[in-house]
Amino acid sequence: MVAKSDAEEFTDVLAVEEPLEIRLQPDGMPHRPVSITMRTPGHDIELAAGFLFTEGIIKRRADIRDIRHCGPKGRNTSGSECAPEQEAAAKYNTVLVELAEDVEVDLKRLKRNFYTTSSCGVCGKSSIEALRTGVTKLPADKFAIDGDLIHELPQILRRTQSVFKKTGGLHASALFTEKGGIETIREDVGRHNALDKVIGAKFLTGELPAQRSILFVSGRTSFELVQKALMAGIPVMAAVGAPSSLAVELAREYGMTLIGFVRDERFNIYCGKERIRNCKL
Repeated sequence: MVAKSDAEEFTDVLAVEEPLEIRLQPDGMPHRPVSITMRTPGHDIELAAGFLFTEGIIKRRADIRDIRHCGPKGRNTSGSECAPEQEAAAKYNTVLVELAEDVEVDLKRLKRNFYTTSSCGVCGKSSIEALRTGVTKLPADKFAIDGDLIHELPQILRRTQSVFKKTGGLHASALFTEKGGIETIREDVGRHNALDKVIGAKFLTGELPAQRSILFVSGRTSFELVQKALMAGIPVMAAVGAPSSLAVELAREYGMTLIGFVRDERFNIYCGKERIRNCKL
């Protein structure tokens, strides 16, 4: 609370939030809108690819013939000619994904709310069962990490969050190696967007499944975030905040190590403790 005598005017730096429309064009068919999500601009191509992959619409990099920014031209919603700046904004906020020949798309899987907010969880899904489609159980291999590394992840992540330092208003997702090296980090106003950007980056370079990576996310762990991580084959997921009961249930069912409350030199292991070495219980 600020007293009246202490009030002053200043310029604040805010996180940008703008709509992104993702459009899909199967081979030989007109393109159609798939989703509009509120996101922080940047890495939009990765976001679109990651979203379509974690939704189970595409399965491999070769499924995409082309992916690019592409917006409507000519007239705006009122029917008048678009001003140049309006047309540029529309193009910047629309990504078109053209699918390769013979890629079959189950359009029924796209039956979700057309508009999703940057903070949505499973709000846009038609059913819990649809979320599980495409997720396979993680292999029971010998991949394991040192418990001390988990304590270091929040500090490493914070040091690399360039936009968060300026605004304090962004979520982050990051993939780490088993030794703590950063593979990929992305920021966004939406938790699920940040993760889709990370997964999309790996998808576009053909580096999925990420079976020897650690995922660390800011905030809490929802069912949808666990589902996305499982689609990418990530064996260990840790978060600053708490997981939901459904997130723990899904992680346990599919063999993921799920960790929460990673802060203040402590953390909770909710399932998959066999992947954590040198951990005092």
